[in-house]
Amino acid sequence: MTGLPAVTTEGSAGAASRYTVDWHAIEWRRVTQTVRRLQVRIVKATQAGKWNKVKALQHLLTHSFSGKALAVRRVTENQGKRTPGVDGITWDRPKQKAEVIGKLRHRGYHALPLRRVYIAKDNGRRRGLGIPTMFDRAMQALYLLALDPIAETTADPNSYGFRTQRAPADAIEQCFTLLAKKHSPQWILKGDIRAAFDQLSHEWLLAHIPMERHILSQWLKAGYLEQHRLHPTEAGTPQGGICSPVLLNMALDGLEARLRTAFPRQVGNGQKQGCPTVNGIRFADDILITGATKAQLEHDVKPMVETFLRERGLELSPEKTVVRSIAESADFLGQNLRKYHGKLLIKPAMKSIKAFLRKVRSVIKANKSAAAGSLICLLNPLIRGWALYHRHVISAKVFQSVDHAIFQARWRWAQRRQSNKGVRWVKPRYFTTVGTRRWVFSGEVRGPAGQRQAVQLFKKVFFNSGFPS
Repeated sequence: MTGLPAVTTEGSAGAASRYTVDWHAIEWRRVTQTVRRLQVRIVKATQAGKWNKVKALQHLLTHSFSGKALAVRRVTENQGKRTPGVDGITWDRPKQKAEVIGKLRHRGYHALPLRRVYIAKDNGRRRGLGIPTMFDRAMQALYLLALDPIAETTADPNSYGFRTQRAPADAIEQCFTLLAKKHSPQWILKGDIRAAFDQLSHEWLLAHIPMERHILSQWLKAGYLEQHRLHPTEAGTPQGGICSPVLLNMALDGLEARLRTAFPRQVGNGQKQGCPTVNGIRFADDILITGATKAQLEHDVKPMVETFLRERGLELSPEKTVVRSIAESADFLGQNLRKYHGKLLIKPAMKSIKAFLRKVRSVIKANKSAAAGSLICLLNPLIRGWALYHRHVISAKVFQSVDHAIFQARWRWAQRRQSNKGVRWVKPRYFTTVGTRRWVFSGEVRGPAGQRQAVQLFKKVFFNSGFPS
């Protein structure tokens, strides 16, 4: 039997199919519903503390046709779908994808080594990435479907990195909630974990992560290939792995509970309540903790955080961990937090502004001979992404100054291209008027059918509130 859709190849719980499946005949809506139904049951069992039931439901999900199909779909439709591992294999044909569904099995699974690549960091150093093979990525995606419901259920309330329906803007909003009031804490500990993905303890993960130990051990101990040499991995999780962000979050969960236990507030009758001054906010490996005094953060909070991290094989970065008053300002997630005469203002950080402008100028300089339309297509994603990231804070004046800097860069680009022409000739060639907007950088590109299409540089109109329209 061939070409069977998902509805005819799985039972009520989504049991794995023994037949060859036509990839295009899979009913993805039903597959997604089956996985979601099992994930909801895992969440309810986790909340009730029924860990034997959780384990049974995880087994059911990881052995189901729906779970395997959804895992293969994820790794073949994300941004890394064309990036192979050490075996050089990618799945770009429907027949390949359908065949892999039946091969995702627990029994006999052995992970291949990671392919080592490096990317440049802002400080000039290089960050090593480990890229698993497509098959190992599919296995990680499959078991992540069963692990993610537990991670979301047991996560810290103020953990925002690598989580569903959470973003840096939520973490910044929580910062405002904790620091904006008159009687809010005035000191903060800004911490960064040194090489969190590379130093995470394997022993701690194998002892505390609720999933198949054999599968997890295969991922952690796979090693990596660099210059045709196999290097063992004694610690850390691969930064190119799908499951790594969830493993890091689960390792760092529990910090808020330890803070609440260690720093309770004494009220009049001697009862203990949650402390209003010591609060934690975390986005992946970036930590911000509020405190009443500098001494409290340096002598009480920081040693406790270091002990918590040491249990997991981690440590704070000395050069990136600081304790300072909110009146002196601090940067967190690309935003600058500072109280001006008792009023908290959150703006885009100067470091983020300079890095963004440096990137924009480098793109413009690298495309001196490109057409205006092609340059606009390169700049628009950068400008749009940066503006949408910072639109939730007080950013109107910053946006205006950044827009002026970008205008100067593109005007120099236009003059350089037409060095023998005057301003009155250059201006109408590259800049047009659209409605009430003047000096709109415009150009043309060829569409999918070969027709010419007009494009304009991304720009927002700012209101007094600081939010772009």
